[in-house]
Amino acid sequence: MRSILAIIPLIFITSICIAQDRLNGREFATRSEVIAQHGMACTSHPLATMAAIDILKKGGTAIDAAIAANAVLGVVEPEMNGIGGDLFAIVYDAKTGKLYGLNGSGHSPYSLTLDEFKKRGLQYIPNNGVLSVSVPGCVDGWFELNKRFGKLPMQQVLSAAIGYARNGFPLADEAAYYLNTLQPTYAGLPGWAAVYTPNAKLLQKGDVFKNPSLANSLQKIADGGRDAYYKGDIAHTIDTFMRNHGGYLSYKDLADHASTWVEPVSTTYRGYRVWELPPNGQGITVLQMLNILEGFDFSHIAYGSPEHVHLFTEAKKLAYEDRAKYYADPDFAKVPTEKLISKAYADERRKLINLNMAGEAYTAGDSLLASGETVYLTVADSAGNMVSLIQSNFSAFGSGVVPTGLGFVLQNRGANYTLQPGFNNTYAPHKRPFHTIIPAFVTKDDKPYMSFGVMGGAFQPQGHVEILMNMIDFGMNAQEAGDAPRIDHQGSSEPTGRPKNGSGTIYLESGFSFQAIRTLMQWGHKVAWQIPGNYGGYQCIRYDAVNKVYYGASDARKDGMAAGW
Repeated sequence: MRSILAIIPLIFITSICIAQDRLNGREFATRSEVIAQHGMACTSHPLATMAAIDILKKGGTAIDAAIAANAVLGVVEPEMNGIGGDLFAIVYDAKTGKLYGLNGSGHSPYSLTLDEFKKRGLQYIPNNGVLSVSVPGCVDGWFELNKRFGKLPMQQVLSAAIGYARNGFPLADEAAYYLNTLQPTYAGLPGWAAVYTPNAKLLQKGDVFKNPSLANSLQKIADGGRDAYYKGDIAHTIDTFMRNHGGYLSYKDLADHASTWVEPVSTTYRGYRVWELPPNGQGITVLQMLNILEGFDFSHIAYGSPEHVHLFTEAKKLAYEDRAKYYADPDFAKVPTEKLISKAYADERRKLINLNMAGEAYTAGDSLLASGETVYLTVADSAGNMVSLIQSNFSAFGSGVVPTGLGFVLQNRGANYTLQPGFNNTYAPHKRPFHTIIPAFVTKDDKPYMSFGVMGGAFQPQGHVEILMNMIDFGMNAQEAGDAPRIDHQGSSEPTGRPKNGSGTIYLESGFSFQAIRTLMQWGHKVAWQIPGNYGGYQCIRYDAVNKVYYGASDARKDGMAAGW
Protein backbone atom coordinates (compact mmCIF):
# COMPACT_ATOMS: atom_id res chain seq x y z
CA MET A 1 0.00 0.00 0.00
CA ARG A 2 2.82 2.42 0.87
CA SER A 3 4.43 1.86 -2.52
CA ILE A 4 1.16 2.72 -4.28
CA LEU A 5 0.74 5.86 -2.20
CA ALA A 6 4.30 6.87 -3.04
CA ILE A 7 3.56 6.63 -6.75
CA ILE A 8 0.44 8.84 -6.62
CA PRO A 9 2.32 12.15 -6.15
CA LEU A 10 4.62 11.23 -9.05
CA ILE A 11 1.63 10.52 -11.28
CA PHE A 12 0.11 13.84 -10.25
CA ILE A 13 3.33 15.75 -10.91
CA THR A 14 3.74 14.01 -14.28
CA SER A 15 0.20 14.91 -15.30
CA ILE A 16 0.86 18.56 -14.45
CA CYS A 17 4.04 18.55 -16.51
CA ILE A 18 2.25 17.02 -19.48
CA ALA A 19 -0.55 19.55 -19.25
CA GLN A 20 1.85 22.47 -18.96
CA ASP A 21 4.70 21.54 -21.31
CA ARG A 22 4.01 24.49 -23.64
CA LEU A 23 6.27 27.52 -23.34
CA ASN A 24 3.35 29.84 -22.73
CA GLY A 25 -0.42 29.96 -22.60
CA ARG A 26 -3.04 28.30 -20.43
CA GLU A 27 -2.48 24.78 -19.18
CA PHE A 28 -5.31 23.44 -21.33
CA ALA A 29 -4.08 25.03 -24.59
CA THR A 30 -3.48 22.44 -27.30
CA ARG A 31 -1.61 24.62 -29.78
CA SER A 32 -0.73 28.21 -30.62
CA GLU A 33 -2.87 30.56 -32.65
CA VAL A 34 -2.02 30.65 -36.35
CA ILE A 35 -0.99 34.15 -37.48
CA ALA A 36 -0.86 35.40 -41.09
CA GLN A 37 -1.20 38.60 -43.09
CA HIS A 38 -2.80 37.75 -46.42
CA GLY A 39 -5.56 35.33 -45.54
CA MET A 40 -6.80 32.71 -43.09
CA ALA A 41 -9.03 29.64 -43.23
CA CYS A 42 -10.27 27.62 -40.27
CA THR A 43 -12.34 24.47 -40.85
CA SER A 44 -12.96 21.09 -39.26
CA HIS A 45 -10.88 19.15 -41.82
CA PRO A 46 -7.37 19.86 -43.19
CA LEU A 47 -8.33 19.11 -46.79
CA ALA A 48 -11.10 21.71 -46.61
CA THR A 49 -8.79 24.28 -45.03
CA MET A 50 -6.20 23.77 -47.76
CA ALA A 51 -8.87 23.98 -50.48
CA ALA A 52 -9.83 27.40 -49.10
CA ILE A 53 -6.20 28.57 -49.01
CA ASP A 54 -5.71 27.40 -52.61
CA ILE A 55 -8.71 29.47 -53.73
CA LEU A 56 -7.36 32.54 -51.93
CA LYS A 57 -4.00 32.12 -53.65
CA LYS A 58 -5.75 31.91 -57.04
CA GLY A 59 -7.35 35.31 -56.47
CA GLY A 60 -10.65 34.20 -55.01
CA THR A 61 -12.36 36.10 -52.24
CA ALA A 62 -12.91 34.82 -48.73
CA ILE A 63 -16.43 33.94 -49.85
CA ASP A 64 -15.20 31.87 -52.81
CA ALA A 65 -12.79 30.10 -50.48
CA ALA A 66 -15.51 29.39 -47.91
CA ILE A 67 -17.73 27.81 -50.57
CA ALA A 68 -14.80 25.65 -51.73
CA ALA A 69 -14.13 24.54 -48.16
CA ASN A 70 -17.79 23.81 -47.52
CA ALA A 71 -18.02 21.70 -50.68
CA VAL A 72 -14.96 19.69 -49.65
CA LEU A 73 -16.39 19.18 -46.16
CA GLY A 74 -19.53 17.73 -47.75
CA VAL A 75 -17.30 15.11 -49.38
CA VAL A 76 -14.91 14.31 -46.53
CA GLU A 77 -17.35 14.76 -43.61
CA PRO A 78 -20.61 13.53 -45.19
CA GLU A 79 -22.11 12.76 -41.80
CA MET A 80 -22.00 16.43 -40.82
CA ASN A 81 -22.93 18.39 -43.92
CA GLY A 82 -23.43 18.36 -47.65
CA ILE A 83 -25.60 19.51 -50.51
CA GLY A 84 -28.64 17.87 -48.93
CA GLY A 85 -28.56 20.35 -46.03
CA ASP A 86 -29.06 24.03 -45.19
CA LEU A 87 -26.67 26.97 -44.88
CA PHE A 88 -26.39 30.30 -43.03
CA ALA A 89 -23.69 32.94 -43.36
CA ILE A 90 -22.60 36.36 -42.14
CA VAL A 91 -20.32 38.22 -44.53
CA TYR A 92 -18.19 41.26 -43.73
CA ASP A 93 -17.66 43.16 -46.98
CA ALA A 94 -14.56 45.34 -46.71
CA LYS A 95 -15.62 47.54 -49.62
CA THR A 96 -18.85 48.71 -47.99
CA GLY A 97 -17.76 48.14 -44.39
CA LYS A 98 -21.04 46.34 -43.72
CA LEU A 99 -22.26 42.97 -42.52
CA TYR A 100 -24.65 40.91 -44.65
CA GLY A 101 -26.66 37.91 -43.50
CA LEU A 102 -27.84 35.01 -45.64
CA ASN A 103 -30.57 32.61 -44.57
CA GLY A 104 -30.13 29.58 -46.80
CA SER A 105 -32.65 27.33 -45.06
CA GLY A 106 -35.39 25.49 -46.92
CA HIS A 107 -39.10 25.04 -46.32
CA SER A 108 -41.25 22.06 -45.44
CA PRO A 109 -43.04 20.24 -48.31
CA TYR A 110 -46.22 21.83 -49.69
CA SER A 111 -48.06 18.52 -49.67
CA LEU A 112 -47.25 17.38 -46.13
CA THR A 113 -49.79 18.62 -43.58
CA LEU A 114 -50.22 18.54 -39.81
CA ASP A 115 -53.26 16.31 -40.32
CA GLU A 116 -51.07 13.71 -42.04
CA PHE A 117 -48.90 13.42 -38.94
CA LYS A 118 -52.03 13.13 -36.78
CA LYS A 119 -53.39 10.33 -38.98
CA ARG A 120 -50.15 8.43 -38.32
CA GLY A 121 -50.55 8.91 -34.57
CA LEU A 122 -47.21 10.71 -34.26
CA GLN A 123 -46.41 12.99 -31.31
CA TYR A 124 -43.08 14.07 -32.81
CA ILE A 125 -41.63 14.04 -36.29
CA PRO A 126 -39.25 11.05 -36.63
CA ASN A 127 -35.55 11.93 -36.48
CA ASN A 128 -34.81 10.06 -39.71
CA GLY A 129 -36.61 8.79 -42.76
CA VAL A 130 -38.57 10.64 -45.46
CA LEU A 131 -40.94 12.50 -43.09
CA SER A 132 -38.05 14.48 -41.60
CA VAL A 133 -36.87 15.97 -44.92
CA SER A 134 -37.18 19.66 -45.79
CA VAL A 135 -35.88 21.52 -48.86
CA PRO A 136 -32.05 21.66 -48.88
CA GLY A 137 -30.85 25.26 -49.11
CA CYS A 138 -27.08 24.80 -49.31
CA VAL A 139 -26.54 24.95 -53.08
CA ASP A 140 -28.68 28.03 -53.60
CA GLY A 141 -26.81 29.63 -50.70
CA TRP A 142 -23.48 28.98 -52.42
CA PHE A 143 -24.61 30.66 -55.61
CA GLU A 144 -26.13 33.64 -53.81
CA LEU A 145 -22.86 34.19 -51.93
CA ASN A 146 -20.71 33.72 -55.03
CA LYS A 147 -22.88 36.05 -57.16
CA ARG A 148 -22.72 38.86 -54.62
CA PHE A 149 -19.25 38.54 -53.12
CA GLY A 150 -17.26 36.11 -55.26
CA LYS A 151 -14.78 36.52 -58.11
CA LEU A 152 -14.06 33.02 -59.38
CA PRO A 153 -16.42 30.81 -61.43
CA MET A 154 -18.11 28.00 -59.55
CA GLN A 155 -16.40 25.40 -61.75
CA GLN A 156 -13.11 26.49 -60.19
CA VAL A 157 -14.55 26.90 -56.70
CA LEU A 158 -16.00 23.36 -56.68
CA SER A 159 -13.09 21.64 -58.42
CA ALA A 160 -11.35 20.40 -55.25
CA ALA A 161 -14.54 18.83 -53.90
CA ILE A 162 -15.24 17.14 -57.23
CA GLY A 163 -11.70 15.77 -57.30
CA TYR A 164 -11.86 14.31 -53.79
CA ALA A 165 -15.27 12.76 -54.45
CA ARG A 166 -14.16 11.18 -57.73
CA ASN A 167 -10.59 10.16 -56.89
CA GLY A 168 -11.04 9.42 -53.21
CA PHE A 169 -9.58 10.59 -49.88
CA PRO A 170 -8.52 8.80 -46.69
CA LEU A 171 -11.18 8.83 -43.97
CA ALA A 172 -10.28 10.81 -40.85
CA ASP A 173 -11.18 9.78 -37.31
CA GLU A 174 -14.54 11.47 -36.94
CA ALA A 175 -16.04 10.41 -40.26
CA ALA A 176 -14.92 6.80 -39.70
CA TYR A 177 -16.39 6.86 -36.18
CA TYR A 178 -19.81 8.00 -37.37
CA LEU A 179 -19.87 5.64 -40.35
CA ASN A 180 -19.30 2.68 -38.06
CA THR A 181 -21.41 3.83 -35.11
CA LEU A 182 -24.47 4.79 -37.16
CA GLN A 183 -24.40 1.96 -39.69
CA PRO A 184 -26.97 -0.10 -37.73
CA THR A 185 -29.33 2.90 -37.63
CA TYR A 186 -29.13 3.92 -41.27
CA ALA A 187 -28.22 0.78 -43.21
CA GLY A 188 -31.89 -0.08 -43.79
CA LEU A 189 -32.87 3.37 -45.08
CA PRO A 190 -33.18 3.84 -48.85
CA GLY A 191 -29.86 4.41 -50.60
CA TRP A 192 -27.62 4.85 -47.56
CA ALA A 193 -25.73 1.56 -47.62
CA ALA A 194 -25.01 1.75 -51.35
CA VAL A 195 -23.02 4.97 -50.87
CA TYR A 196 -21.52 4.65 -47.40
CA THR A 197 -20.77 0.93 -47.17
CA PRO A 198 -19.37 0.24 -50.65
CA ASN A 199 -18.94 -3.45 -51.44
CA ALA A 200 -20.89 -4.15 -48.20
CA LYS A 201 -17.80 -3.20 -46.23
CA LEU A 202 -17.60 -0.89 -43.24
CA LEU A 203 -14.95 1.72 -43.94
CA GLN A 204 -12.26 2.39 -41.33
CA LYS A 205 -9.97 5.31 -40.57
CA GLY A 206 -7.40 5.64 -43.34
CA ASP A 207 -9.46 3.76 -45.93
CA VAL A 208 -9.70 5.65 -49.21
CA PHE A 209 -13.35 6.50 -49.82
CA LYS A 210 -14.62 7.40 -53.28
CA ASN A 211 -18.09 8.80 -53.99
CA PRO A 212 -18.43 9.05 -57.80
CA SER A 213 -22.17 9.72 -57.57
CA LEU A 214 -21.51 12.82 -55.47
CA ALA A 215 -18.76 13.87 -57.89
CA ASN A 216 -21.30 13.68 -60.73
CA SER A 217 -23.84 15.75 -58.77
CA LEU A 218 -21.25 18.42 -57.94
CA GLN A 219 -20.09 18.51 -61.57
CA LYS A 220 -23.67 19.09 -62.74
CA ILE A 221 -23.99 21.94 -60.25
CA ALA A 222 -20.64 23.45 -61.28
CA ASP A 223 -21.59 23.34 -64.98
CA GLY A 224 -25.31 24.08 -64.77
CA GLY A 225 -25.53 26.41 -61.80
CA ARG A 226 -28.06 26.31 -58.99
CA ASP A 227 -30.87 25.41 -61.44
CA ALA A 228 -29.15 22.08 -62.12
CA TYR A 229 -30.01 21.25 -58.51
CA TYR A 230 -33.41 22.88 -58.06
CA LYS A 231 -34.90 22.58 -61.55
CA GLY A 232 -32.78 20.03 -63.40
CA ASP A 233 -31.90 16.34 -63.21
CA ILE A 234 -31.13 16.43 -59.48
CA ALA A 235 -34.54 17.91 -58.63
CA HIS A 236 -36.36 15.35 -60.79
CA THR A 237 -34.36 12.51 -59.22
CA ILE A 238 -35.25 13.68 -55.69
CA ASP A 239 -38.92 14.04 -56.65
CA THR A 240 -39.10 10.50 -58.08
CA PHE A 241 -37.17 9.03 -55.17
CA MET A 242 -39.43 10.63 -52.56
CA ARG A 243 -42.62 9.49 -54.30
CA ASN A 244 -41.27 5.94 -54.58
CA HIS A 245 -40.48 5.81 -50.85
CA GLY A 246 -43.52 7.51 -49.34
CA GLY A 247 -41.97 10.96 -49.02
CA TYR A 248 -43.46 14.38 -49.71
CA LEU A 249 -40.60 16.60 -50.92
CA SER A 250 -41.44 17.40 -54.55
CA TYR A 251 -40.04 19.04 -57.64
CA LYS A 252 -42.22 22.09 -56.94
CA ASP A 253 -40.77 22.41 -53.42
CA LEU A 254 -37.27 22.51 -54.89
CA ALA A 255 -38.11 24.74 -57.86
CA ASP A 256 -39.73 27.36 -55.61
CA HIS A 257 -36.81 27.58 -53.18
CA ALA A 258 -34.81 30.78 -52.75
CA SER A 259 -32.37 31.96 -50.08
CA THR A 260 -33.13 35.17 -48.19
CA TRP A 261 -30.77 38.05 -47.45
CA VAL A 262 -31.43 39.22 -43.88
CA GLU A 263 -30.14 41.96 -41.58
CA PRO A 264 -27.94 40.59 -38.80
CA VAL A 265 -29.01 41.61 -35.29
CA SER A 266 -26.73 42.49 -32.40
CA THR A 267 -26.16 43.46 -28.81
CA THR A 268 -23.15 44.83 -26.96
CA TYR A 269 -21.12 42.95 -24.37
CA ARG A 270 -18.55 44.95 -22.41
CA GLY A 271 -17.63 47.17 -25.38
CA TYR A 272 -17.85 44.51 -28.10
CA ARG A 273 -20.78 44.23 -30.50
CA VAL A 274 -21.87 40.64 -31.12
CA TRP A 275 -23.82 39.84 -34.30
CA GLU A 276 -26.13 36.91 -34.99
CA LEU A 277 -28.88 36.15 -37.52
CA PRO A 278 -32.56 36.55 -36.57
CA PRO A 279 -35.05 33.64 -36.36
CA ASN A 280 -35.90 31.10 -37.74
CA GLY A 281 -32.47 30.35 -36.22
CA GLN A 282 -31.48 30.33 -32.56
CA GLY A 283 -28.77 32.99 -32.82
CA ILE A 284 -30.54 35.57 -30.66
CA THR A 285 -30.28 33.13 -27.75
CA VAL A 286 -26.63 34.18 -27.61
CA LEU A 287 -27.59 37.85 -27.42
CA GLN A 288 -30.14 37.18 -24.69
CA MET A 289 -27.62 35.25 -22.60
CA LEU A 290 -24.96 37.94 -23.00
CA ASN A 291 -27.38 40.68 -21.97
CA ILE A 292 -28.23 38.77 -18.79
CA LEU A 293 -24.59 37.97 -17.98
CA GLU A 294 -23.40 41.53 -18.59
CA GLY A 295 -25.13 42.53 -15.36
CA PHE A 296 -22.67 40.46 -13.30
CA ASP A 297 -19.11 41.58 -12.52
CA PHE A 298 -16.86 38.81 -13.80
CA SER A 299 -13.69 40.73 -12.95
CA HIS A 300 -14.02 39.13 -9.53
CA ILE A 301 -15.20 35.70 -10.73
CA ALA A 302 -12.64 33.13 -11.86
CA TYR A 303 -13.00 30.90 -14.90
CA GLY A 304 -14.26 27.47 -13.85
CA SER A 305 -15.45 28.67 -10.45
CA PRO A 306 -18.89 27.63 -9.20
CA GLU A 307 -20.05 31.24 -9.59
CA HIS A 308 -19.02 31.23 -13.27
CA VAL A 309 -20.73 27.93 -14.07
CA HIS A 310 -23.84 28.80 -12.03
CA LEU A 311 -24.47 32.22 -13.59
CA PHE A 312 -23.79 30.91 -17.09
CA THR A 313 -26.23 28.03 -16.56
CA GLU A 314 -28.99 30.21 -15.14
CA ALA A 315 -28.69 32.70 -18.01
CA LYS A 316 -28.89 29.78 -20.43
CA LYS A 317 -32.03 28.40 -18.77
CA LEU A 318 -33.80 31.75 -19.00
CA ALA A 319 -32.90 32.36 -22.64
CA TYR A 320 -33.75 28.81 -23.75
CA GLU A 321 -37.30 29.09 -22.40
CA ASP A 322 -37.88 32.05 -24.73
CA ARG A 323 -36.13 30.12 -27.50
CA ALA A 324 -38.57 27.22 -27.12
CA LYS A 325 -41.65 29.42 -27.18
CA TYR A 326 -40.95 32.25 -29.59
CA TYR A 327 -38.31 31.30 -32.17
CA ALA A 328 -39.78 30.22 -35.50
CA ASP A 329 -40.22 31.21 -39.15
CA PRO A 330 -41.14 34.92 -38.96
CA ASP A 331 -43.38 34.49 -42.01
CA PHE A 332 -45.66 32.31 -39.89
CA ALA A 333 -45.30 33.74 -36.37
CA LYS A 334 -44.68 37.07 -34.72
CA VAL A 335 -41.26 36.77 -33.11
CA PRO A 336 -40.57 39.71 -30.73
CA THR A 337 -36.88 39.78 -31.63
CA GLU A 338 -36.25 43.43 -30.77
CA LYS A 339 -37.69 43.04 -27.26
CA LEU A 340 -36.07 39.68 -26.62
CA ILE A 341 -32.58 41.09 -27.26
CA SER A 342 -33.14 44.41 -25.45
CA LYS A 343 -31.15 45.37 -22.36
CA ALA A 344 -34.37 46.28 -20.52
CA TYR A 345 -35.79 42.78 -21.01
CA ALA A 346 -32.54 41.23 -19.77
CA ASP A 347 -32.61 43.46 -16.67
CA GLU A 348 -35.99 42.01 -15.71
CA ARG A 349 -35.07 38.40 -16.50
CA ARG A 350 -31.81 38.69 -14.54
CA LYS A 351 -33.79 39.42 -11.35
CA LEU A 352 -35.01 35.80 -11.39
CA ILE A 353 -31.50 34.42 -10.79
CA ASN A 354 -30.64 33.36 -7.24
CA LEU A 355 -26.88 33.81 -6.75
CA ASN A 356 -26.44 30.56 -4.84
CA MET A 357 -29.35 28.33 -5.82
CA ALA A 358 -30.27 26.58 -9.06
CA GLY A 359 -33.49 27.81 -10.65
CA GLU A 360 -36.08 25.06 -10.92
CA ALA A 361 -39.08 26.46 -12.79
CA TYR A 362 -38.17 29.21 -15.24
CA THR A 363 -40.70 29.95 -17.97
CA ALA A 364 -40.67 32.18 -21.05
CA GLY A 365 -41.00 35.90 -20.32
CA ASP A 366 -44.66 36.10 -21.37
CA SER A 367 -45.75 38.98 -19.16
CA LEU A 368 -42.77 41.07 -20.26
CA LEU A 369 -43.57 40.50 -23.95
CA ALA A 370 -47.34 40.90 -23.91
CA SER A 371 -47.20 43.28 -26.87
CA GLY A 372 -45.92 41.25 -28.99
CA GLU A 373 -24.74 18.00 -37.02
CA THR A 374 -23.04 20.53 -38.54
CA VAL A 375 -19.84 22.09 -39.84
CA TYR A 376 -18.67 25.61 -39.14
CA LEU A 377 -15.92 27.40 -41.06
CA THR A 378 -14.54 30.89 -41.37
CA VAL A 379 -12.29 32.48 -44.00
CA ALA A 380 -10.65 35.91 -44.41
CA ASP A 381 -8.82 37.36 -47.41
CA SER A 382 -6.16 39.98 -48.15
CA ALA A 383 -8.78 42.63 -48.97
CA GLY A 384 -10.25 42.40 -45.47
CA ASN A 385 -13.36 40.41 -46.37
CA MET A 386 -14.43 37.84 -43.78
CA VAL A 387 -17.14 35.20 -43.81
CA SER A 388 -18.71 33.21 -40.99
CA LEU A 389 -20.45 30.17 -42.52
CA ILE A 390 -22.26 27.19 -41.07
CA GLN A 391 -23.83 24.26 -42.90
CA SER A 392 -25.49 21.09 -41.73
CA ASN A 393 -27.45 17.88 -42.27
CA PHE A 394 -28.86 18.46 -38.74
CA SER A 395 -28.29 15.00 -37.24
CA ALA A 396 -25.30 12.95 -38.34
CA PHE A 397 -26.24 11.74 -41.83
CA GLY A 398 -29.47 13.73 -41.58
CA SER A 399 -32.56 11.80 -42.60
CA GLY A 400 -30.36 8.88 -43.61
CA VAL A 401 -32.03 8.62 -47.02
CA VAL A 402 -29.90 8.97 -50.16
CA PRO A 403 -31.71 9.65 -53.46
CA THR A 404 -30.70 7.13 -56.10
CA GLY A 405 -27.47 7.98 -57.87
CA LEU A 406 -26.91 11.38 -56.24
CA GLY A 407 -24.36 10.44 -53.55
CA PHE A 408 -25.62 12.59 -50.66
CA VAL A 409 -28.09 12.34 -47.78
CA LEU A 410 -31.08 14.64 -47.42
CA GLN A 411 -31.22 16.58 -44.16
CA ASN A 412 -33.67 15.84 -41.34
CA ARG A 413 -34.22 19.46 -40.34
CA GLY A 414 -37.99 18.84 -40.42
CA ALA A 415 -37.64 16.95 -37.15
CA ASN A 416 -37.32 20.34 -35.44
CA TYR A 417 -40.99 21.30 -35.83
CA THR A 418 -43.46 20.65 -33.05
CA LEU A 419 -46.66 18.76 -33.88
CA GLN A 420 -48.53 20.45 -31.03
CA PRO A 421 -51.00 23.02 -32.44
CA GLY A 422 -50.82 26.68 -31.52
CA PHE A 423 -47.05 27.14 -31.10
CA ASN A 424 -44.83 29.45 -33.13
CA ASN A 425 -42.90 26.44 -34.40
CA THR A 426 -45.92 24.20 -35.10
CA TYR A 427 -45.57 22.32 -38.37
CA ALA A 428 -47.17 23.84 -41.47
CA PRO A 429 -46.60 23.30 -45.20
CA HIS A 430 -43.99 25.51 -46.92
CA LYS A 431 -42.69 26.79 -43.56
CA ARG A 432 -39.07 27.11 -42.51
CA PRO A 433 -38.27 25.03 -39.41
CA PHE A 434 -36.68 26.28 -36.22
CA HIS A 435 -32.96 26.11 -36.93
CA THR A 436 -30.01 25.38 -34.66
CA ILE A 437 -27.09 26.35 -36.94
CA ILE A 438 -25.81 29.87 -36.26
CA PRO A 439 -22.80 31.81 -37.59
CA ALA A 440 -21.48 34.69 -35.47
CA PHE A 441 -19.44 37.85 -35.91
CA VAL A 442 -17.98 40.45 -33.54
CA THR A 443 -17.12 44.07 -34.22
CA LYS A 444 -15.34 46.59 -32.03
CA ASP A 445 -15.51 50.34 -32.65
CA ASP A 446 -17.44 49.53 -35.85
CA LYS A 447 -14.49 47.55 -37.21
CA PRO A 448 -14.32 43.78 -37.84
CA TYR A 449 -12.90 41.97 -34.83
CA MET A 450 -13.80 38.29 -34.98
CA SER A 451 -15.61 35.74 -37.12
CA PHE A 452 -16.43 32.54 -35.24
CA GLY A 453 -18.86 29.72 -34.61
CA VAL A 454 -19.33 26.56 -32.56
CA MET A 455 -21.10 23.67 -34.27
CA GLY A 456 -23.17 21.30 -32.15
CA GLY A 457 -26.97 21.45 -32.48
CA ALA A 458 -28.79 22.99 -29.53
CA PHE A 459 -25.45 23.50 -27.76
CA GLN A 460 -24.35 26.22 -30.17
CA PRO A 461 -25.62 29.31 -28.27
CA GLN A 462 -23.91 28.02 -25.14
CA GLY A 463 -20.71 27.51 -27.11
CA HIS A 464 -20.84 31.03 -28.54
CA VAL A 465 -21.30 32.58 -25.12
CA GLU A 466 -18.53 30.46 -23.60
CA ILE A 467 -16.06 31.55 -26.30
CA LEU A 468 -16.95 35.21 -25.81
CA MET A 469 -16.73 35.02 -22.03
CA ASN A 470 -13.41 33.17 -22.24
CA MET A 471 -11.92 35.94 -24.36
CA ILE A 472 -13.62 39.03 -22.94
CA ASP A 473 -14.11 38.12 -19.27
CA PHE A 474 -11.24 35.69 -18.72
CA GLY A 475 -8.56 37.10 -21.03
CA MET A 476 -7.92 34.03 -23.20
CA ASN A 477 -6.61 34.18 -26.75
CA ALA A 478 -8.62 32.73 -29.64
CA GLN A 479 -7.11 29.23 -29.39
CA GLU A 480 -7.25 29.05 -25.59
CA ALA A 481 -10.89 30.15 -25.68
CA GLY A 482 -11.71 27.10 -27.78
CA ASP A 483 -9.50 24.68 -25.87
CA ALA A 484 -10.89 25.58 -22.44
CA PRO A 485 -13.12 22.91 -20.84
CA ARG A 486 -16.76 23.52 -21.73
CA ILE A 487 -20.10 23.58 -19.97
CA ASP A 488 -23.19 22.01 -21.53
CA HIS A 489 -26.49 22.41 -19.70
CA GLN A 490 -29.22 20.11 -21.00
CA GLY A 491 -32.86 19.81 -20.01
CA SER A 492 -34.45 23.14 -21.02
CA SER A 493 -37.72 23.33 -22.95
CA GLU A 494 -37.37 22.52 -26.66
CA PRO A 495 -38.98 24.09 -29.77
CA THR A 496 -40.09 20.57 -30.80
CA GLY A 497 -42.52 20.52 -27.85
CA ARG A 498 -40.60 17.86 -25.95
CA PRO A 499 -40.93 18.58 -22.20
CA LYS A 500 -38.02 19.87 -20.17
CA ASN A 501 -36.37 17.79 -17.47
CA GLY A 502 -36.80 19.75 -14.23
CA SER A 503 -33.85 22.10 -13.80
CA GLY A 504 -31.80 19.93 -16.17
CA THR A 505 -28.24 18.68 -15.83
CA ILE A 506 -24.88 20.44 -16.20
CA TYR A 507 -22.45 18.29 -18.17
CA LEU A 508 -18.84 19.34 -17.66
CA GLU A 509 -15.75 18.44 -19.62
CA SER A 510 -12.79 17.26 -17.57
CA GLY A 511 -10.85 20.17 -16.14
CA PHE A 512 -13.31 21.63 -13.65
CA SER A 513 -12.30 21.21 -10.03
CA PHE A 514 -14.09 18.81 -7.69
CA GLN A 515 -14.50 21.68 -5.26
CA ALA A 516 -16.44 23.67 -7.87
CA ILE A 517 -18.57 20.63 -8.72
CA ARG A 518 -19.33 20.00 -5.05
CA THR A 519 -20.42 23.61 -4.55
CA LEU A 520 -22.65 23.49 -7.63
CA MET A 521 -24.33 20.36 -6.28
CA GLN A 522 -24.84 22.08 -2.93
CA TRP A 523 -26.55 24.90 -4.80
CA GLY A 524 -29.04 22.41 -6.25
CA HIS A 525 -27.49 21.67 -9.65
CA LYS A 526 -27.29 18.19 -11.12
CA VAL A 527 -23.75 17.74 -12.45
CA ALA A 528 -22.47 14.92 -14.64
CA TRP A 529 -19.94 13.93 -17.30
CA GLN A 530 -20.93 12.82 -20.78
CA ILE A 531 -18.68 10.67 -22.96
CA PRO A 532 -18.67 11.32 -25.83
CA GLY A 533 -19.91 14.77 -24.93
CA ASN A 534 -21.79 17.29 -27.03
CA TYR A 535 -19.36 20.16 -26.59
CA GLY A 536 -19.33 21.36 -30.17
CA GLY A 537 -16.59 22.19 -32.64
CA TYR A 538 -15.13 25.69 -32.83
CA GLN A 539 -13.35 27.71 -35.52
CA CYS A 540 -12.34 31.36 -35.26
CA ILE A 541 -10.53 34.18 -37.05
CA ARG A 542 -9.65 37.31 -35.08
CA TYR A 543 -8.45 40.42 -36.87
CA ASP A 544 -5.77 42.72 -35.44
CA ALA A 545 -6.55 46.06 -37.09
CA VAL A 546 -3.37 47.71 -35.75
CA ASN A 547 -0.88 45.22 -37.25
CA LYS A 548 -3.29 44.13 -40.00
CA VAL A 549 -2.89 40.42 -39.31
CA TYR A 550 -5.29 37.52 -38.81
CA TYR A 551 -5.23 35.10 -35.87
CA GLY A 552 -6.72 31.68 -36.58
CA ALA A 553 -7.92 29.01 -34.15
CA SER A 554 -9.31 25.51 -34.69
CA ASP A 555 -10.93 23.15 -32.21
CA ALA A 556 -8.80 20.21 -31.08
CA ARG A 557 -12.03 18.25 -30.55
CA LYS A 558 -12.38 17.98 -34.34
CA ASP A 559 -10.09 16.83 -37.15
CA GLY A 560 -9.52 20.31 -38.53
CA MET A 561 -6.91 23.01 -38.71
CA ALA A 562 -6.34 26.72 -39.09
CA ALA A 563 -3.98 27.83 -41.86
CA GLY A 564 -2.90 31.19 -43.23
CA TRP A 565 -0.74 32.67 -45.98
